[in-house]
Amino acid sequence: MTEIWGVLAAVLSSGIGGTAVGATRYVMGMTDAVTLAALRFGVGALFLVPLVPLRGEAWPQQRDWPAVVGLGLLFFGLFPILFNAALAFTSAARGALALATLPLLTLLVGAALGAEALTARKTAGVLLAMAGVALALAAGLGHAPPGAWRGDLTMVGAALCMALYNVWSRPLIRRAGAIPFTAAGMTVGAIVLAIVSALGGGLASAGAFGTPQWLAVAYLGVIGSAFVFFLWGFALSRTTPTRVAISVTVNPITASLFGAAVLGEPIGWNIVAGLATVAAGIWLATRDPR
Repeated sequence: MTEIWGVLAAVLSSGIGGTAVGATRYVMGMTDAVTLAALRFGVGALFLVPLVPLRGEAWPQQRDWPAVVGLGLLFFGLFPILFNAALAFTSAARGALALATLPLLTLLVGAALGAEALTARKTAGVLLAMAGVALALAAGLGHAPPGAWRGDLTMVGAALCMALYNVWSRPLIRRAGAIPFTAAGMTVGAIVLAIVSALGGGLASAGAFGTPQWLAVAYLGVIGSAFVFFLWGFALSRTTPTRVAISVTVNPITASLFGAAVLGEPIGWNIVAGLATVAAGIWLATRDPR
């Protein structure tokens, strides 16, 4: 039963993460990617940090802080920089497909580090879910700018950062708890991103934000960061890294559904077929053979 709650939390995290794409696209027209990431994680950290004492929880142990800081820089610092840089060279569809390599990379990293067994069932489920993403994004995969391969490789690098975070953070989350660990790492990442943005003059752009833009930032911070990454940490404390990572294949599909419902973007049969294929892949990878 614990495994099921972990998988459901991961799917919900990725599903909500997909809806955050619309808010990101809305604000990106008025600022740069690093500044938006700094604001997003800054708001998320401001929301999560007070919850730790309010819930009577303790911060990570002193011996864990070097790892907490390192993983915070990896996941909330380097990952969004690589993610945003990738989309400057490749299309959104190709970028989403490259990011969908996350479960496969997590499976390989987990096996290499001895954290998770490499089984035929998990591998088949991961590959099936990745095929579902490719099917859902089929219409946009052919439209790519020149040199898109650079963005594709950069996005795979971002996925590798996330795969390492999935494997390395699990024992720390189990010791510290999902909220304290996520709050600490998110704070570290937000501080570093804010410094980078300030040095580049990006924070000044926030002064031109109106109420709609700040509402979008608030949504990205509270829901798209604090809640989403708490669910991700909760999932990692309940089930294996690969079973958590495979849920990321839901992200581009919910983003497409959100775009169709809110932004009026067209939706085709491939989205529906891709969603069904992703669901089958997740079921196969997370099903207990017993």
